Amino acid sequence: MKPEQIKLVKKTWKILMGIDPKIIGDAFYAKLFTDQPALRRMFPSEMDKQYVKLVDMLSSIIMSLDHAPTIESSELVAMSKRHTGYGVKTEHYTMVGNALLWTLKKGLGSEWNEETEKAWSDCYQSLADTMIKNS
Repeated sequence: MKPEQIKLVKKTWKILMGIDPKIIGDAFYAKLFTDQPALRRMFPSEMDKQYVKLVDMLSSIIMSLDHAPTIESSELVAMSKRHTGYGVKTEHYTMVGNALLWTLKKGLGSEWNEETEKAWSDCYQSLADTMIKNS
């Protein structure tokens, strides 16, 4: 990712941090499960903790984007291994990415534009590629 993209991802994520994680998580998982109902079985029946985990994980990754080699070698690799253990397959990353971008677009409203979409898309693709490579 380019430095200006990292800055934009961080800026827009800070906007979303003003929203309750349960609302962000609910929007994301509702979109994911509506588009891909078969994925619902991979998650707990009670999702409140999952919503917070999602937002915490994204916050941790986003705040560390300036240090991508560190993320790639530690936190992201460990997360990749955990996700593989949950049954996550390569094709799931596209599904999750689509739901994430949709959630961001809805959450950011007028702050969402082509530049923001490109920055987030590149960010997610970079993270997904690292996770797939280490799964």
